[in-house]
Amino acid sequence: MRINKIIGGAGDLALDTKPTDYKNNLYLAVNGEWQEKAEIPADKSSAGASVDLALKIEKNLMQKFHDFAKDDSSINDSELLQAIKLYRVANNEETSHMVQNNSILKDIDRIKALGSVADLSNNFAELGKDNFILPLSLFVEADMKDTAKNVVFVNGADLFLPDKSYYDDHNEFGHKLLAKYVNVATKLLEKLGYSDVDAKETVDKASSFDSSLVPIVKTAEEWAEYTEIYNPYEFSDLGATSKALDLKTWVIDEIKANPEKIIVVQPRYMDNLNKLVNDDTFENIKAWMIVRYLMDNAEFVSEDFRQIYGEFKLARSGAKKLPTRTKFSYHISERMFSEVVGVYYGKKYFGEKAKADVREMIKKMIVIYEQRINDNDWLGEDTKKKAIVKLEKIVLKVGYPDKIETIYKKLIVDENATLYDNMIRLDKILTQDNLDDYQRPVDRTKWAMPGHMVNACYDSMRNDITFPAAILQAPFYSLKQTSSENYGGIGATIAHEISHAFDNNGAQFDEYGNMHNWWTKEDYVHFKNLTQDMINQFQGIVYAGGKVNGKLVVSENIADVGGMRCAIEAAKLESDYDPKQFFIQWAKSWRFKATQEYNEDLLATDVHAPQPMRANVMPQDLDEFFDAFDVKEGDGMWLAPNKRINIW
Repeated sequence: MRINKIIGGAGDLALDTKPTDYKNNLYLAVNGEWQEKAEIPADKSSAGASVDLALKIEKNLMQKFHDFAKDDSSINDSELLQAIKLYRVANNEETSHMVQNNSILKDIDRIKALGSVADLSNNFAELGKDNFILPLSLFVEADMKDTAKNVVFVNGADLFLPDKSYYDDHNEFGHKLLAKYVNVATKLLEKLGYSDVDAKETVDKASSFDSSLVPIVKTAEEWAEYTEIYNPYEFSDLGATSKALDLKTWVIDEIKANPEKIIVVQPRYMDNLNKLVNDDTFENIKAWMIVRYLMDNAEFVSEDFRQIYGEFKLARSGAKKLPTRTKFSYHISERMFSEVVGVYYGKKYFGEKAKADVREMIKKMIVIYEQRINDNDWLGEDTKKKAIVKLEKIVLKVGYPDKIETIYKKLIVDENATLYDNMIRLDKILTQDNLDDYQRPVDRTKWAMPGHMVNACYDSMRNDITFPAAILQAPFYSLKQTSSENYGGIGATIAHEISHAFDNNGAQFDEYGNMHNWWTKEDYVHFKNLTQDMINQFQGIVYAGGKVNGKLVVSENIADVGGMRCAIEAAKLESDYDPKQFFIQWAKSWRFKATQEYNEDLLATDVHAPQPMRANVMPQDLDEFFDAFDVKEGDGMWLAPNKRINIW
């Protein structure tokens, strides 16, 4: 019954698209007509506000890449020139249809040449630096309790499929997707020259090792508790976690140093490492390494390989067809040179004036947020003071970075080499750069997102918020929209990211991004209770034939309701304040239609609630919504005042 009230009595919003009125279902009142008529592009798995904007940017930049590729004489940026060169290599009609498998065969032969677990151990560091898929991985990132310094993180392997829930006995889609993975991997091995028997045997062994990981790896829900990845081990104790692998030598060889400690991301995985990696499992591990490496790199080998691997991608996403070779080539390049492309986009289409205007809007939201904290009726004064210090220390990253990271100067593309050879070499450079970070202080100027990405984020370990240029346009923000519409769009997005500083994860980090408890005991207990209320509000909502996991999506929901609360307070300060426009724009920004396969993927793995749910549930926590649309008890959108959640 609670579920039906939350979603406005309209049943499953992924399936029921008929328009209704605001009192019964805000999302469908705003988006129902669009939902009925909207078509998902054939090479995409969804459509919606963010997707449509991303498509517009994609079309624009693809045209620029096409023009530059024909004549690069006007490019006065050496890094952008390399991006265009990679695009040309990937899109070259002659090489893209050649079977360029000599290089990948040589790399797979390195795996095949391993004769024992001891042999694997002796080669572990070199294989890791060369981006082979191993039962353990290593990366360098800021120490979560001392974010001025970098430290080594050790993680376990991941699965063939996106989450362990796909392997549940009752998960029919998961079983079909795993069968497709096996089928595609077998085809690719045969394409490389394996016999039918050898290909099947290799994939069978690889699948056995994948199955052994399922009970041990983290669930998506566990990954959502970000602070749980921080498990310090004395480096002297690391070697005891494996009888088969010399882990101390591995770490030292990778970072060229002898650290005092390392951070284990998945302790359960390390506790089971001897069971996973030993003489008896070695042949399965070797087959798994071959299959994983081939699947991860198949798209770079040739167009034939891309088409075969694409069968799995389509099965997972539900898209009807793969992107064209030209679109694939564009995305290869813009991802490899993401910051370069983002700065180009930001300078050309956003500019310094817009950057300054948005910074002022963010500062205004922070001031309102500070007032919200001061007026908070459940926080004690000590906690309030520390929260405001954190708020005032938030670093703003708007539009695009002022300078491009120096690593991009090292990414040189060889147009006489194949796409595969270029990608493998470029990825090695990036991996080595990350390992070299161990010898360097943390760079707080790094951006988490490029300027051409339609998104925004908060980084708890840097206490910064990033708003790429791409999201700072309609339908989120426009000079043609009223102030209430802009606050219902970009204003709520800005305040959402600010709220992440105080969600269930962000609240555990201080103003410098260090993880420690700055709360009083009483305040934190109260906050945990409110967090549980937020979990309960979403738990079990029916969507796309599945159910929302309240714990998985709680951090984003805390940010959503905090963001809306702050944004509407800002909207009220404007002379043209209109709450109806605010809520309608909020709902419009979450219009979303996806394939069934993609919806299932999101329900299992995404820390965000389904977008139609975000459009409907969050307004129910704001009294202003009920006043604006005269919602009464008995209406589909009604929620009793004592059930409305107000955290920030």
